[in-house]
Amino acid sequence: MPIKVAVQMDHIESINIAGDSAFAMMLEAQKRSHELYHYTPDRLAMRGDEVFCALEPVTVRDEKGNHFTLGERTRTNMREIDVVLMRQDPPFDLSYIAATHILDKIHPDTLVVNDPTEVRNAPEKLFVTEFPDLMPPTLITKDRSEIDLFREEYGDIVMKPLFGHGGAAVFRITKDDLNYGSLYDFFAATFREPWVIQQFLPNVKHGDKRILLVNGEFAGAVNRVPAAGDLRSNMVRGGAPTDSDLTEREREICARLGPSLREKGLILVGIDVIDGMLTEINVTAPTGIRAIQNLGGPDVAAKIWDVLEQKIKD
Repeated sequence: MPIKVAVQMDHIESINIAGDSAFAMMLEAQKRSHELYHYTPDRLAMRGDEVFCALEPVTVRDEKGNHFTLGERTRTNMREIDVVLMRQDPPFDLSYIAATHILDKIHPDTLVVNDPTEVRNAPEKLFVTEFPDLMPPTLITKDRSEIDLFREEYGDIVMKPLFGHGGAAVFRITKDDLNYGSLYDFFAATFREPWVIQQFLPNVKHGDKRILLVNGEFAGAVNRVPAAGDLRSNMVRGGAPTDSDLTEREREICARLGPSLREKGLILVGIDVIDGMLTEINVTAPTGIRAIQNLGGPDVAAKIWDVLEQKIKD
């Protein structure tokens, strides 16, 4: 049975379809004859318990430069929609948080993916700290003395903003790095929130594995190898995707996370694992669907829609 699907995203004209997971999900929804609608978060409007939005019917095509056609905007009560895919890119800022509060008004009568309350309560670099035994040593702070103690204990460290994304502002600080003081001053002047400080994992040179879980179950994985001379493995920063199977340790991590993800209504989640260590749990707009499929891996988008269709039926 066709269902009505509204995709909350950055404007579709701006996306890179070669790697965009929202686009992969839209292609699969269209293949299944679901009704697709497009909107940007700024169009949401809340009046009491009702949420309205100017939606555009959208048709998608896997053709670079000719990937979408939009219909006429229509003001719609969002309770008329069956599924909302919350897929705008971070930053996870007050605008993002406001959108989750608005979507709370219609969920779960309208199924919002992922659950907006749990997205709000599970920033990727904080939610992961609920599983400290799976992680490298990690400190959340902006206090210089605490960072100094951590650096003295572990030597090489990585510093990154707590609500950063896409590999932006990720720095390695070696034990004798003379730039440490300047970098601390830069972070203090730039970021109001605390920062993430982690022990540097040298085997990141062999890859940072993105593992996708659908409804708490392993769905696919891609290993992202940093470009020469770069610490960051994010594909938007030049990381090269390679085919990847799960190790026993990675299967253990998935099994540990699964029950918590299902309980929180986090249907599509991307976790990052370096050398058997869990570093992030991405719940806002996790990527990797197209890279996994391009490498001959599972069709993650199909698995997502199998789960969503069953949830709507139930």
